[in-house]
Amino acid sequence: MSHADIRSAIRPDPDQAMVDIADYVVDFEVTSKEALDTARYMLLDSLGCAMLAMKHPECVKHLGPLVPGASFPGGVRVPGTSHELDPVQGAYNIGVQVRWLDFNDTWLAAEWGHPSDNLGAILSVADYLSRKAVREGAEPLRVRDVLAYAVKAHEIQGIYALQNSFNRVGLDHVILVRLASTAVATRMLGGGKAEIVNAISHSWIDGGALRTYRHAPNAGPRKSWAAGDACRRAVTHALNAVKGCVGYPSALSAKTWGFYDVAFKGKPFAFERGFGSYVMENVLFKISFPAEFHAQTAVECAMQLHPQVAGRISDIARIDVQTQEAGVRIIDKTGPLANYADRDHCLQYMIAVPLLFGRLTAEDYMDAVAADPRIDALREKMVVTENSRFTTDYFDPDKRFIGNAVQVHFTDGSSTELVSIDYPIGHRRRRPEGVPVLLEKFAAAISGHLPAHRVARIRALAAAPATLDNMPAHEFMDLFAI
Repeated sequence: MSHADIRSAIRPDPDQAMVDIADYVVDFEVTSKEALDTARYMLLDSLGCAMLAMKHPECVKHLGPLVPGASFPGGVRVPGTSHELDPVQGAYNIGVQVRWLDFNDTWLAAEWGHPSDNLGAILSVADYLSRKAVREGAEPLRVRDVLAYAVKAHEIQGIYALQNSFNRVGLDHVILVRLASTAVATRMLGGGKAEIVNAISHSWIDGGALRTYRHAPNAGPRKSWAAGDACRRAVTHALNAVKGCVGYPSALSAKTWGFYDVAFKGKPFAFERGFGSYVMENVLFKISFPAEFHAQTAVECAMQLHPQVAGRISDIARIDVQTQEAGVRIIDKTGPLANYADRDHCLQYMIAVPLLFGRLTAEDYMDAVAADPRIDALREKMVVTENSRFTTDYFDPDKRFIGNAVQVHFTDGSSTELVSIDYPIGHRRRRPEGVPVLLEKFAAAISGHLPAHRVARIRALAAAPATLDNMPAHEFMDLFAI
């Protein structure tokens, strides 16, 4: 392109990648029963994660209005609280709760992420719109609408993640939460294709948060509220777009100033497949352990080995750990761990705790448990290597495995068997086994925070999908309020 072309004020057609999202959000009808059923489990699981997060003061201090004392009567209800907020701050609150414990669903490919993070925006906007509709004598949004929007948000985030690695250029995966939430929130608020394109152009122009807070030596709790922040920004873009704020058609492709040149090394996005319902159907649930997903099968391996090694901890000479390339790059971590956010992204820590105690809970990342000197002693004995088959199966679109293997060697020359697991209980191939455990996780989570009569009502709805789907969104959210 010539210098004259760069300076031209002629506005181009919108970038095709943005148009494709708008076309999908407006035109695609979600009909897959598997996707909608999975979305329902995802919704329950995410709200269970939100209830569990309420036990952690570091999470709770993020909740409520941005400015203390600001109120929005009749606004969005924040699960587990009495807060009533505007939809922007509501999106932040719910997004923080769902994500806080690193226990919600996951998607792994060239980029990683947690598609249910988008519920921060979706639930907040749905609750706001549903209450507004009732006040105005109109029909409220239903839970079925929430599920369909969630399928689309999952799809946008997940399809982008398949072949576009934002982590390789130092950007955090919540950039895709902001993108997907912006698109669906704009549609929920009444925007058409033009408004969706405008809104997501602003999302790209925002650039992206750096991954600094996810990696040593700077790992910290921002990773637990980053998705909520993305949801808050997304709803802001959506509200602006439906008010008529202009967008920027070549936000991605503009030479020098567009996202591709500024933040993606000049490369356009690549896509393995078009948008449908693939991501929701194949999403990974964290069912048994609040652990970074690349370690889920490693924790299962350690749990299997616990009975064999618990009485011989002092006799351990070496622990061999095989993982995928992504696991090596993200969570293979040596040296001192500064805080719980450092620990729940350390492969060695997540193996050591179940080897010692036969468990891994959110409390096991706290200082009291981490002070046990045996944990770091075991970490120092671990040798982590990449297993090329695990890496190949990780990227295979028909498998999406997340393999790990663990073997313990003792000072007398003996060893345990090599325990190897290709995919965790939350994988699509283990749905029949996983769903009952997922529902137990959900029931336990809400029982620990809500009154018994409310828990009974919610569990009855969970067992009656048609009734739940037809429920007004705001009435559903009321069930989780205090």
